[in-house]
Amino acid sequence: MNQNEKLTYKDAGVDTKEGEKAVELMKPHVKKTWNENVLAGLGSFGGLFKLDIKDMKEPVLVSGTDGVGTKLKIAFLMDKHDTIGIDCVAMCVNDILCQGAKPLFFLDYIATGRLKAEKAAEIVKGIADGCVMGKSALIGGETAEMPEFYGDGEYDIAGFSVGVVDKEKVITGDKISVGDKIIGIASSGIHSNGYSLVRKILFDKMGLKVDDYIDELDSTLGETLLTPTKIYANACETVLEKYPVNGIVHITGGGFFENVPRVLADGIAAEITVSSWERPQIFSYLKEKGNVDEIEMFKTFNMGIGMMMFVDKNIAEDVLKTLEDVGEKAYLIGEVVKGDKVILK
Repeated sequence: MNQNEKLTYKDAGVDTKEGEKAVELMKPHVKKTWNENVLAGLGSFGGLFKLDIKDMKEPVLVSGTDGVGTKLKIAFLMDKHDTIGIDCVAMCVNDILCQGAKPLFFLDYIATGRLKAEKAAEIVKGIADGCVMGKSALIGGETAEMPEFYGDGEYDIAGFSVGVVDKEKVITGDKISVGDKIIGIASSGIHSNGYSLVRKILFDKMGLKVDDYIDELDSTLGETLLTPTKIYANACETVLEKYPVNGIVHITGGGFFENVPRVLADGIAAEITVSSWERPQIFSYLKEKGNVDEIEMFKTFNMGIGMMMFVDKNIAEDVLKTLEDVGEKAYLIGEVVKGDKVILK
């Protein structure tokens, strides 16, 4: 290189013009998530959101942050980027719902080696779609171009969700007691956890490709694996408006055995009847082809249950009916007993 040659940021791999183009392409997707509480336009240094808390005695902010993990590799292989943002929103919003929070707003972070405006806009479209499902305004974010840090065509995505709940209505699980019934709300599939094992079984061991059609799944492998994570904002809001819920569990990383104990006091257990719900076929396929032990499956995957609600036995049937009325598949999957955390039967 000529020592006198003048260099630009673009010469270093960062194209600010492409960044500006990306922002323009993102705007219509972002704006569809806004409501009357959003006070600043896209591009402000900080997102502004007006709190409507006049009906709350002691408002408590609830926050959660997460990413999508190696499910991103499926999006890379398929070159399909318009749904992975739904997963990102779901992983954050579903967590704060467990505390009884009403989602308010969401921020995203996208990092890539080389920014392509159209691809970035596809990703944000998914984030915006997820925010609509998650009843959250998308009020800001960051798109970072990091040359030589990510491989060609690769990116990472993460998000941050904020909600609010009245202190007296915070759900912690401390009210869960022996005799409570456990309601499981169906997942849409694998969601966004366990993909390292998924790839180990299907790609490394079996040598499958994302465009392979799998008869047992009635779809291509990629279509099944990229199915977006279900967002439970409407389900939780509808139930909580009508009934007291003693505990809510998001079946995320760590499956049943890591997540259910998070709401249980010492000396009590969630006794789960594993035959009480319909499992998506992908779990049976993974178990068989990977020769995975049943307990290991429940330690890794949601097994068809994305959310659990712990409720008093006297209202369990009413809660089930309410969930079904809003379009959810819900099942009575167990009850709380004396014991140690999780019992599968």
